[in-house]
Amino acid sequence: MLKSKVFIITILMFSLFLVAGCANGIENEEQKIKVQKRIGDENKYENYKEITNNEQVQEVKQILDNVDWRTAKVDMAHPADYRFVFQFKNPEIEAKALSYELWISPNKDKVELVIDALSKYSQLNEQDSAVLFEILTGKKLSDLE
Repeated sequence: MLKSKVFIITILMFSLFLVAGCANGIENEEQKIKVQKRIGDENKYENYKEITNNEQVQEVKQILDNVDWRTAKVDMAHPADYRFVFQFKNPEIEAKALSYELWISPNKDKVELVIDALSKYSQLNEQDSAVLFEILTGKKLSDLE
């Protein structure tokens, strides 16, 4: 009797570990970032860059996690300079992706971000702007004319 109880408890614990591990799988799945650049002055974009380096993807995620988002419906003077979205590298994993829109400030020292679907807006500080812009575009924000 004691052996059957131990066996049942062992099976239940193993099942719990298995379920917890599977539930956490999507969060740990490697992602990539697809970046699009605006063409001309219109609201047309072309594929610009794909970031697959996991360290860079995680750095962008960390910056975005620390952003002070404000709820606001913004109306910018022109369409976003860049758009980017996170995607899973494994095509079998489907998840609803948020599209981020990025504007370069007039002084070219900061970037502004909008998540249109959530009516969220933020202007990043100079340091985060520089890091984010360089990862997304491969260019330095300070080198823009």
